[in-house]
Parts: sequence; C-alpha cells; structure tokens
Amino acid sequence: MRKVFIIIAVFSVSFANAQAFKGKGDLKGQVGLTLQDGGTGIGISTDFGMGENMSFGIVAGYMLNADEIGGVKARFEDRADLKVRFSANIGNVLKLDENMDVYPGLNLGLRNFGGHLGFRYFFTDGFGMFAEANAPLARYDTDVNGFEHYNNQFVFTIGASFNL
Repeated sequence: MRKVFIIIAVFSVSFANAQAFKGKGDLKGQVGLTLQDGGTGIGISTDFGMGENMSFGIVAGYMLNADEIGGVKARFEDRADLKVRFSANIGNVLKLDENMDVYPGLNLGLRNFGGHLGFRYFFTDGFGMFAEANAPLARYDTDVNGFEHYNNQFVFTIGASFNL
C-alpha cells in the first residue's frame, strides 16, 4: 500500500502545473488507486477534449498486489491492462457547478469492451479529485477464469485529477 501512495505522490508532483479543463483542445490526466476483486492497483488516464462535451483518451492499469491463484503468482501481462476510451462530459448539460463533471463513456481494451461512469470535482483550475466505476460489457473470452478475471471485472478507481 505504501508503494501506491509513493507512486501517486510522484505523479501529483509531475502534474502540478495543470490548468482547468475547458473542452475542445484541452488535455486532462488522472491517477488513482484501483480497487477490485483479487487485489488493488494503480490507474492512469489521459483524455483529450474533442468538443465541449466529448473527450477521447487512453487508460492504463496495473495491479500492484495481485492475489496468487493455485499457488501461482500473476505475471506482468496478467496484471496490466490498456484501453482507449470515449467520454461524454455532461456536467454542464446537467447544470452542475462548473467545478463538477460527470462523464459516462465506453472503453475498448486489450481484454474487453466496457463502459465507465465517473465524477470529477476540481478544487482549483488544475487540481481535483475523481471517482470512477468501470465494468466490462463484452469480454473477448467468454470463459474467464484464473488471472483472466483480473481485467474482466468491475473496477472502482478513486484519485486525483489534473488539467495539463
């Protein structure tokens, strides 16, 4: 767990000069702690604003403390996942405060096609907190077992959000 906080602190310092997300042309990043069945990990995402309410991005996740299954430890490829995603940033559509955003969307990853729903709150123009839930909608392998389950399940992420 201590490693997770060290990694988050490193990323927080590297993103410290961020500005508020305003839509088209803006770049936002998030780093957070992922919670799921079988272990915890770290997730990093970057989204590029394509319009006032749309963004396209990349998400990478890695399980730091994956459980052993049948006495076998998880390998790197069992722990890591990479996805591209599309999000609809609808905070202004819902008439929320300009510091808040709700962003549902779709993911296309190495192991599944899924959806996400997130909430972000900015304390300043460049720094905020977020919470996000991800779930697979269609798995590439219908018989998911063993380590395949790690990246084919509901995942909850909470962490810091930055505008780059």
